[in-house]
Amino acid sequence: MNKMTGSVFVVLLMFGSAVGMFSARSAAAEPLVPQSQAGTEDAYIAGYAAATLERDFRVSSGAVRVQQGVIIVNAPTLAGAEQQKMVETLATIRGATRVELQDNGKVVASTPAISPSAAAVQRDVKGTGAQLASVGSTFLPDGYLFEQLLADPKWPHFSLAYIHYLHDKEIGSAGKANFGETLTFYRDQAPFGGQWEVGIQAGVYSLFDLEAASKDLINADYRGGVFAAYRAHEFSTILRVFHQSSHLGDEFVLRNTTERVNLSYEQVDALVSYKFLEAIRLYGGGGYLFDQEPSDLKPGHIQYGAEFESPWTYGDGALRPVLAANLQNTEESNWSTDISVRGGIQFENWKLGSRKLQLLVEYFKGYSPNGQFYTRKIETIGIGAHLRF
Repeated sequence: MNKMTGSVFVVLLMFGSAVGMFSARSAAAEPLVPQSQAGTEDAYIAGYAAATLERDFRVSSGAVRVQQGVIIVNAPTLAGAEQQKMVETLATIRGATRVELQDNGKVVASTPAISPSAAAVQRDVKGTGAQLASVGSTFLPDGYLFEQLLADPKWPHFSLAYIHYLHDKEIGSAGKANFGETLTFYRDQAPFGGQWEVGIQAGVYSLFDLEAASKDLINADYRGGVFAAYRAHEFSTILRVFHQSSHLGDEFVLRNTTERVNLSYEQVDALVSYKFLEAIRLYGGGGYLFDQEPSDLKPGHIQYGAEFESPWTYGDGALRPVLAANLQNTEESNWSTDISVRGGIQFENWKLGSRKLQLLVEYFKGYSPNGQFYTRKIETIGIGAHLRF
């Protein structure tokens, strides 16, 4: 077993352990319910509603019960705005047909009856920031249908990280400042109970030498393009076409012998994703370069990975563990595997707008994702702050 194969094995073993712990805990905590389909569905809804109440509203799980899809919550201490927010949140649970908030038996807030199909569509977008409804088209909707890839070094979002290069003669300590966003322009209904959307993605990915006196810019990658995405239930997919160009920092060039490469290309790629058990996500896909410079840059690549978002929170609902691994193989590197692993905590109560803060440690091994250095093998460790939906 070579070193790269061993690294892949370690990543898969890590995710296998997380999935095993999740399955064991779920089995241990599973309540005894009648074997009828309605009873099983009510038990699922009740369990999910209880977890949501404890996490987001700090309401005891004993305050909720479910009868034939109707969620009934006794929470007399909530104010009006919190009442409405709770009702709207619980209404997105798959299978819920109605939500009632009661104060000692008196209904103080509720939703209209929800059809099973509408309930399923609303529930599909947990974690994406998107607000799906069973109505028609929407311009400039919130969020997006295809969730961000947590461990992809080039997925557009806002982040700041400290990186240490292992066994590297030119770079030791570095800083990464990434700025990017996914903006959805239009969303509408689609077949199979889903929705589709179109928009743009753009990002700037900067690497700085923290050991230089002036904290020199080492490399900057600029990326921008368009996308189309589709989501139905826990399945989602995205198709992207974008341009990327890469540039070395002037100060870094002046004090190093690194040869400048005029690297730019257009890329088309597609990814599919599926989420299991509300916590485990698997994804994969590939892409192809065209109009690339250097012209002999080989075009093919594949990408795949897994993510685990804990259904349990800690610190009275404030902290949620997350873990992700992203793997890529490029034709240019003779299909060797580049590994990116990130793990840490998501702060549930600290938000900037609709975005949550994540504090993640990270590990990378493979060919550099920093454009000008794409021919160099690197190994890095680091820690960073990320803002995500």
